[in-house]
Amino acid sequence: MSEKKILIIADQISPFVAPSAMADYCRQLPQSIQELGNDIRTFMPKWGNINERRNQLHEVIRLSGMNLIIDDTDHPLIIKVASLQSARIQVYFIDNEDYFQNRLQVTDKDGVEYEDNDERTIFFARGVLETVKKLRWNPDIIHCHGWLSALIPLYIKTAYREEPAFRESKVVYSLYDKAFKNNFGEKYPEIIPNKDMQPGDVGTFDTPINYNSVMKKAIEFSDGIICNSSAVDASLPAYAKTKGIPVLEGDATTMGAEAINDFYNKI
Repeated sequence: MSEKKILIIADQISPFVAPSAMADYCRQLPQSIQELGNDIRTFMPKWGNINERRNQLHEVIRLSGMNLIIDDTDHPLIIKVASLQSARIQVYFIDNEDYFQNRLQVTDKDGVEYEDNDERTIFFARGVLETVKKLRWNPDIIHCHGWLSALIPLYIKTAYREEPAFRESKVVYSLYDKAFKNNFGEKYPEIIPNKDMQPGDVGTFDTPINYNSVMKKAIEFSDGIICNSSAVDASLPAYAKTKGIPVLEGDATTMGAEAINDFYNKI
């Protein structure tokens, strides 16, 4: 396949957050895939512990200013950007005072999980997709990493399926170790839809709505699944196979970019 436009969406990317398996992998993957001749865009949340001055983040006014309505409440969308200079890659950051500013990832500084983690997945997913639309850049592959992007596949195949930016996009979802312990709220399926979605688009979640049920929903709407840890719950790739969805098994963090690029081509 010729050059592809690849959108990489991750919970964590080094050096903006502390080193981790995901952060380090999602720093190297965009560069490696770009070096294979592809066009890359990357997105992540603007967590509250990211030092904006040290990392040279600045707001992109032309992309900011939209309000996203979640559970009948308006939440302003702020877009910031920084560069990975050595890789010549820009990283776009999704920011919002309610969900990300002065807040950490899954838990607060005392290790208590945020009660609105479910709403944060909605805001992040819609924020990324609305921003990509404004960029007028149509990705061939959308590769999602982490729990916060779990709704991206669903939105791509429902609310955004007729959008020119995403009409031809294929979605790859990478599975990692379990990221949160608490269940999402019972209202979660009700607050996911936006005005363009039809009744029934979301479908049902396994209850209680725990980590695995959120991952299964991401799998249902994906075109390919990658295991990014040897500790991935075996029931998740098995579930993908029951749906006829291609699975790249093993631990992708130990594979070269060529293997990932080949998987992109496969789907």
